[in-house]
Amino acid sequence: MLLVQIDGDTWLEPLEPRHVVELFRLIDRERDFLRRWLPWVDAVKTADDTRAFVTMSQQQEAQNQGVQTVIRHGGALVGVVGQHAIDWENRSTSLGYWLAEGAQGRGLATKAVGAHVQYAFARLGLHRVEVRCASENSASQAVPTRLGFVREGARRDAEWLGDHFVDHVVFSLLDGEWQRPAALPRTE
Repeated sequence: MLLVQIDGDTWLEPLEPRHVVELFRLIDRERDFLRRWLPWVDAVKTADDTRAFVTMSQQQEAQNQGVQTVIRHGGALVGVVGQHAIDWENRSTSLGYWLAEGAQGRGLATKAVGAHVQYAFARLGLHRVEVRCASENSASQAVPTRLGFVREGARRDAEWLGDHFVDHVVFSLLDGEWQRPAALPRTE
């Protein structure tokens, strides 16, 4: 379980049933902003859809396949960051993340993703962490760039986004390359 204070007013909390209503309200309020880059947004129509995601996330964690966390800043839930399934044979995972529009530009995503990277390497003993971002989503690409990830290349037409395909830029970081920023708290 990952619970960590990432700065004076920002926490990562494991995604739990108590977050369902607050998370659904955030998604619903941010729908127009989020759908630009996240294909799942329009499928989240009710709190029950969010509850299904929380249930799936808890099953994922119970099966040792990764953890999903909410990002809480100033007491408010402002986003989510988590691992996609873990490939234990190859000791690798990929991360996904999003923030509410008003929470952007403060380094919150970078700190939250950095905490997940630290957790993946120090606690889980993984060797590789990957991030994939839409090629035109410069704000999302800035996160792995700031954390020292290597840009590996692109996957053409990697994701259907509402009415068109988008390319993905692939970033990776290996355990031996990770240098935890001094401002980032330990998650071991």
